[in-house]
Amino acid sequence: MSARTDEETSGGVPTGPTRVRRRPRGPRPENVPLLVGRACSLVGLLDIAAGSFPRFRHSRMHALAEVLPGSFGPFAAALSLSAGVLLLLLAHGLKRRKRRAWRAAVALLPVGALAQFGYRHSLLGVLLSLALLALLLRHRDQFAALPDPRSRWRALANFVLMSAGSVVLGLLVVNAHPHRMVGDPSVADRLTQVLYGLVGVQGPIDYRGTASWTVAFSLGALGLITALTTSYLAFRPEHPAARLTEDDERRLRALLAGHGARDSLGHFALRRDKAVVFSPSGKAAVTYRVVSGVMLASGDPIGDVEAWPGAIERFMDEARAHSWTPAVMGCSETGGEVWTRETGLDALELGDEAVVDAADFSLTGRAMRNVRQMVKRIERAGYETRVRRVADLGDAELDRVRRAADAWRGTDTERGFSMALGRMGDPADGDCLLATAHKQDAEPGEYGDLKAVLHFVPWGPDGVSLDLMRRDRSADPGMNELLIVAALQAAPRLGITRVSLNFAMFRAALARGEKIGAGPVLRAWRGLLVFLSRWFQIESLYKFNAKFRPRWEPRFVVYRTSADLPRIGFAAMQAEGFLTLAPPLPRVLRRRRAVRRPCAHGDAARA
Repeated sequence: MSARTDEETSGGVPTGPTRVRRRPRGPRPENVPLLVGRACSLVGLLDIAAGSFPRFRHSRMHALAEVLPGSFGPFAAALSLSAGVLLLLLAHGLKRRKRRAWRAAVALLPVGALAQFGYRHSLLGVLLSLALLALLLRHRDQFAALPDPRSRWRALANFVLMSAGSVVLGLLVVNAHPHRMVGDPSVADRLTQVLYGLVGVQGPIDYRGTASWTVAFSLGALGLITALTTSYLAFRPEHPAARLTEDDERRLRALLAGHGARDSLGHFALRRDKAVVFSPSGKAAVTYRVVSGVMLASGDPIGDVEAWPGAIERFMDEARAHSWTPAVMGCSETGGEVWTRETGLDALELGDEAVVDAADFSLTGRAMRNVRQMVKRIERAGYETRVRRVADLGDAELDRVRRAADAWRGTDTERGFSMALGRMGDPADGDCLLATAHKQDAEPGEYGDLKAVLHFVPWGPDGVSLDLMRRDRSADPGMNELLIVAALQAAPRLGITRVSLNFAMFRAALARGEKIGAGPVLRAWRGLLVFLSRWFQIESLYKFNAKFRPRWEPRFVVYRTSADLPRIGFAAMQAEGFLTLAPPLPRVLRRRRAVRRPCAHGDAARA
């Protein structure tokens, strides 16, 4: 029934509209994890302050900090510090809707409420604990995210960070009782007191009264938390990072055989450090890797365009199930339109891919003069090129090429994710293309007369996409230009009509910013990109690709909100190998066999 209008009357007198009372509502369910996480962070900081500074602990604000156990006589400071550290560790998991974080909070909050009522009789502390607990229980369905892929390096990182934090907090605790110290200990003595206290040993500093017990229990609690959290991360059940199974790879190759000509990045979906979700019909798939909580896909979905929405829906379901941030790097304009239409995500132009049509390529003309002169000079220096399919190379020569490419790599970390296959010479990749440069009359070295290598992956039946470029540092400059020209000239003989070269980030900004009439904002943006090119190959890749007069195909990044862009950029740099937060695991600690992680759609994950 609707409320009465002012045209309705009672006894001939207009009564006006009837006010409808709205019952007060709590926070929106989808906002609860963020609110609870922030509350835990605030309470954790207050607990740490209460445990570190005695005067703060006795203030009225301590009632707000006591969501977890408070004053238990001489254990008060130690428990306050412990509660603060644990809440800070727990807050991030609650914000990400992690089920295990919810379970830990639900287990801890009743203990805090009972402690407040039984030992401090703090009604405010009890009410805060119970209110937060009721909020968690009422919205328990919002905390259903499954665990992330794990790494044993997390334990080492936790030990280093927790140890550093414990030392800092320990110094605060040691220096919080200056009037009760015996004598005037030096800085070295105070640091020694902290280091000894973290392992439960009495240090060189003595205190009068109960301060000695307070400092000892606080330092011991910090050391115990560091040891327990590190042990948990080191020995918890393994939940391995996703890998392509043989069946997944077989299905992806079947999709690429029928639809691989659509996207030049399609073959890179066969990287074996990616996971995959298929559409319900099995006619499309999205491959991805999880990096720092970001579910990072690259390129367009694989398979029939009509089945893309089903694969994208599975991708988004998997992201929601684990509370990962969904993102797509380097999709085409068609792919970006489908992603944004089906998911409500947004898209931003990231750069351009350089594509050269083999039939139109020629070294003649003024525009190609620099490339032509460089190629002729290198050929006169005694270099020759060979362009062949990988399947046409013998095992000995292929092994030599592979070893040379590994040795010539400029960094210890393998670079590339969205446009890198991550392997060379695999028997399953016999249709890949190898262009090699050889120095005639050169003294045979470890790799014979081999001086440079280019590796291309298939792009449908009539195209190839550049995977990697490696050269001997002692070789003459221009090896990469020589091999690209050789590959383009050999393309008709091999049935190749198009060649995809490197991806140039922010190419449009670099090109427009140097033209006459560019505005101050565009010039400033170009200047920043040129400055960043000192560390990242932004301008140099654009200029290198532009030498071959390609056509530019725009590529996009798909993201949820603008606030996610820094996190996505950080994850993409990790995936591409520009940022390495942990060194590779020692060989003895690596898993010998990749274990298939259940998809969130499977029964195991749902259970």
